Amino acid sequence: MSLTVPPELLDKAERGEVSDADFIACIRESLPYAWSLVSGLAERAGADADGTGFAANETPPPGEAERGQLLRMVASDAMRAAVERHFGMRLAFQNCHRLALFPPGTDDAYAAFTTPRAQLLNQSPELVDC
Repeated sequence: MSLTVPPELLDKAERGEVSDADFIACIRESLPYAWSLVSGLAERAGADADGTGFAANETPPPGEAERGQLLRMVASDAMRAAVERHFGMRLAFQNCHRLALFPPGTDDAYAAFTTPRAQLLNQSPELVDC
């Protein structure tokens, strides 16, 4: 299961549209590792600490449960879009842990990160089964 949905939120969904705020709260509670990772990247990207204009994670998740959380978040169009709207940034994903957030105005950096060349250069034998 991708998310742990509280009964109240499920009732709302059955009656009609769910707000982004409610959906984000469900994501944050259901996928704490993934949420923490994205939140930290959003802070770093907003501060542009390394001068690239974006922030990327380089550290593999500590275990399979955490890896699964990250994969579920980025694989769901609805979750990914809600997270992008919440932070006002674009997500890009290269492998089981290389996630990056791109603030507005970093279109060139996003385009470079999402090229086939960048994907190929980010591969290693350790990541074959991630």
